[in-house]
Amino acid sequence: MPDEPLLPDDSEGAAEGEESADDQADEEPHDDTGLDLARTVARSMARPGARRPRAGGPGTRPRRTDPQTSGAHPDERDPQLLDSTVSRLISDQGWGTDVRVHGVFSRWDLIVGHEVAQHCAPESFADARLVVRTDSTAWATQMKLLAPTVVRRLNEELGDGTVTLIEVLGPHGPSWKRGPRSVRDGRGPRDTYG
Repeated sequence: MPDEPLLPDDSEGAAEGEESADDQADEEPHDDTGLDLARTVARSMARPGARRPRAGGPGTRPRRTDPQTSGAHPDERDPQLLDSTVSRLISDQGWGTDVRVHGVFSRWDLIVGHEVAQHCAPESFADARLVVRTDSTAWATQMKLLAPTVVRRLNEELGDGTVTLIEVLGPHGPSWKRGPRSVRDGRGPRDTYG
């Protein structure tokens, strides 16, 4: 049984009387190893109609077989709307209350009124306790008086028992611990600010 050539013969495409480069290379005895073998394979792959290596050979990735196939109806693998994806993330992580409370932070002036919102701002929320910062001690006193009404309004917006306590903080005063006019072991300003 004669040995069949591994590569197709390209002498069919050559005109009669002309020798192709492959035919000239075949006339010379050579050993198909190393660089010669690589050149021969590269030339054979460059020809139109040359057979390509079969998939599944060495150096190829195996085909991914998915037991689930896509159907005509939508499922979780289809593209999702951003709104539904974010809502699912919030519910999975348990961030529902925090997101609702921070939504109230953005609507603070609608809940407490425009005048109060100019002087009092929510600062943080943790463990059903809302911290509100005021810009003066007079507004801190006013906010302490309004706290029960604000707690009721917030619970109407967020759900019963979401906010149980409002902690009111006065204004931030400047620090006198550093700088050219700082006094070592001094008590600093007392009732100057606020």
